[in-house]
Amino acid sequence: MKSVRIASLGLLFALAAPQAMAERYDVSVQNLSSGNWFTPLLVAAHPDELSILELGEPASAELEAVAEIGDISALQSALISAGADVVANPAGGLLGPGQGVRFTLESNSARPHTRVSLVAMILPTNDGFIALDGVRLPLGGRTATHYVPGYDAGTEGNSEIRDSSGGGLDDPGFPVPPPLEPTVGSGGSGIGVGAEGFVSVHRGVLGDTDDAGGASDIDRRVHRWQNPIARVTIQRQ
Repeated sequence: MKSVRIASLGLLFALAAPQAMAERYDVSVQNLSSGNWFTPLLVAAHPDELSILELGEPASAELEAVAEIGDISALQSALISAGADVVANPAGGLLGPGQGVRFTLESNSARPHTRVSLVAMILPTNDGFIALDGVRLPLGGRTATHYVPGYDAGTEGNSEIRDSSGGGLDDPGFPVPPPLEPTVGSGGSGIGVGAEGFVSVHRGVLGDTDDAGGASDIDRRVHRWQNPIARVTIQRQ
């Protein structure tokens, strides 16, 4: 068998002879926070060898784009190129506090897909995200439920100031889509911490109660959370 390495994700795949296999899974994702939002979700069914993150290791460029600006396009392309079956943005946009979405994940790959991964940015944060990384898909009619923590990509310092220059990976702030405007301030000086440089479990935001100054643009009365921050339920049809 011939092996192919996908460098951007650090994945090793063995190419096997095509064989038609189709599996369908009911997936539901619920935002368990009372004041945070998730950017468009990216969900993938894939073989055992694939991984989208490694705790304690630097984030890939594709994961950085998700964690900092909610852009799933590069990671979606990389996963598809690696042979994964992908569902992108099943909620049709942001997933607000307490909201959930249910959808079907279908695997039509020539290779057996035994794992599922999921990712989305947490707002408002600088580079916080939720993720499932290669958890096992349930067999038969069984249901698997996963309570998901927030992670920190470690690619940007947690300044807790809003984006003021139109967005992008080089901006030190976090994006503020319209639903967050009522509860996100401005004029913060910044918390003043640097990027960790590796993926870790998110410590949550500090925030403050000054909407027009202070150290943070995040209102801690609204946006602080304790893990877990999401629930994912998967059932094979």
